[in-house]
Amino acid sequence: MPLTADLIADRRHRSWTGRLTDAQIRRDGVFEIEERKVPGPAGAPDINLLICRPVGVTTPVPVVYHTHGGGMVAGSHRSTELIGELDRAQALSLAVVSVEYRLAPEHPDPAPVEDCHAGLLWLASHAGSLGLDPDRIVLSGNSAGGALAAGLALLARDRSGLRPKGQLLQFPMLDDRCASDSCRQLGRVGLWDGLSNEAGWTALLGERRGTPSVSCYAAPARATDLTGLPPAFIEVGSVEALRDEGIEYASRIWRAGGQAELHVWSGAFHSFDEWVPTATVSRTAHQARVGWLKRVLG
Repeated sequence: MPLTADLIADRRHRSWTGRLTDAQIRRDGVFEIEERKVPGPAGAPDINLLICRPVGVTTPVPVVYHTHGGGMVAGSHRSTELIGELDRAQALSLAVVSVEYRLAPEHPDPAPVEDCHAGLLWLASHAGSLGLDPDRIVLSGNSAGGALAAGLALLARDRSGLRPKGQLLQFPMLDDRCASDSCRQLGRVGLWDGLSNEAGWTALLGERRGTPSVSCYAAPARATDLTGLPPAFIEVGSVEALRDEGIEYASRIWRAGGQAELHVWSGAFHSFDEWVPTATVSRTAHQARVGWLKRVLG
């Protein structure tokens, strides 16, 4: 069903009951895990980081910094989409650090992206003591998590001076204006359709949604300057509401002289690989992500 304000509690319940257990994350000894409570933004509560390190690796390892999806209103740092991050990390002996940020509408913009940024700053400054490589961090997120990963890339460039190695944006929410052709074409089809997109952005931004007062760190499509960003991997389905904004974002990165690898998966819907992981297109998408990570991390 499409997301509406009335269904936020249901979505949270579903994501909570589907959280991955320690055993599922450890994968029979592939990863060692720990939870860390680290400082949040100034004046805000501490945040939780789930740190998953490959077992038996002695040199500092690259890190995927995971910002979960859930339409800005649901999900957690243990949501099932973490399975994909762990699959890729296992293939390449990477670490995964997943951040638990505050959710809208109780915690509207800028709380989610600021929480994610605080976690990223802590990770970058403490990576060495954790056996992680602070110079090889990739930002990664799906849907709302893709919006946060793209927003973090902009924040890192503009505020903190961090230089992530890449941004892996899977079916990202990028534009709060929800006015693209694909948003209209796929307005009421279920899953993450145009109606759901409007509900998620409204929960995050309230009456500011669609107005000039929206920050590019919340809605990255609002950015007027896309220079100086880390290489991007951007993917969308050809039959999803977020298709056009993903294509446009990649095109604007190219026009600004940056690097972007764009995939439009033919016949695919939003986050298709979570629903049909054994489909040929899902396996192909997985290999494309792994290949890109291998290239950007050297």
